[in-house]
Amino acid sequence: MSAAPKDLVADLPGGRSQLEFDDNLLLPLLYGERDAYLDQIERQLGVALLPRGNRLAISGSASATEIAHLALTNLYERLKHGHEVDVAAVDAALRFAQTERDDKNLSLWREDVGFRTRKRRIAARSAAQALYVKAMREHELVFGLGPAGTGKTYLAVAAAVDLLMTGRVERIILSRPAVEAGERLGFLPGDLREKVDPYLRPLFDALNDMLPAEQIAKRMGTGEIEVAPLAFMRGRTLARAFVILDEAQNTTPVQMKMFLTRLGEGSRMVVTGDPTQVDLPPATRSGLADAIDAIDGVEGLAVVHFTEKDVVRHPLVSRIVGAYEKRDRLGKK
Repeated sequence: MSAAPKDLVADLPGGRSQLEFDDNLLLPLLYGERDAYLDQIERQLGVALLPRGNRLAISGSASATEIAHLALTNLYERLKHGHEVDVAAVDAALRFAQTERDDKNLSLWREDVGFRTRKRRIAARSAAQALYVKAMREHELVFGLGPAGTGKTYLAVAAAVDLLMTGRVERIILSRPAVEAGERLGFLPGDLREKVDPYLRPLFDALNDMLPAEQIAKRMGTGEIEVAPLAFMRGRTLARAFVILDEAQNTTPVQMKMFLTRLGEGSRMVVTGDPTQVDLPPATRSGLADAIDAIDGVEGLAVVHFTEKDVVRHPLVSRIVGAYEKRDRLGKK
């Protein structure tokens, strides 16, 4: 196995660093087509990257140079272990490098922070996501709290598919509160699938990213994959299942208690939601907030918090969100 890149020059005045790589065959994969990944790092960090043979010079501010150095080293390690590098991986490497720079004891990037599904390997792209993956591996009940776009639901579905494919659970159950319908689904037209599809579509979208369509249809037919509104969870005990409750901020305290007490032998539960985006009627307490208060100090579960920094959507989305936030800070209308 090839060695890690050599750090030839680092921490010089002005923020300069130079790496030497011992496997030239990996460099086109590391740099990207027409050096696209190097350009991506330069744009995001404001550094200059100059490749010469098997050496790469980095210059810029001291902090940005250090982050670029860490990110490129981690990406090279990723390639050595047979993992691909793409735009998302570069973005993830920069996020991890920033976290690693701020906390020298954190090395989550080097751990196995992802899941394998039939279609692809899904890896964590931020430190919070890595902690979330770790929590789902080690705990029977995990709460993932934070804004949309942070990967809470997507990674939970990936974890569920991984455990189903490896036989560690026998089925996946995906649920959401159908707030817009007031949970009175009987008044809506169509069969159960047609009634709940609009509310569970994000969960289906995640499944379609991870399993072939025919596999999803087959497993839904056999009951190995089940999608249902929260109202249909009442009275059930869910054994050897991976159960996901999405948009949990829109549950009532009674609904949340009912859901949490469905946990059966050999099962895992993940509850996701954004406590700041509650769509319940005014003066109705969110079951998610109520649960977080009630379970404080309970052993055997984990709570992972995401922030806006963990949003991992298209770069243009991040810029749009930033523009709105800037406008709001300036008090414009």
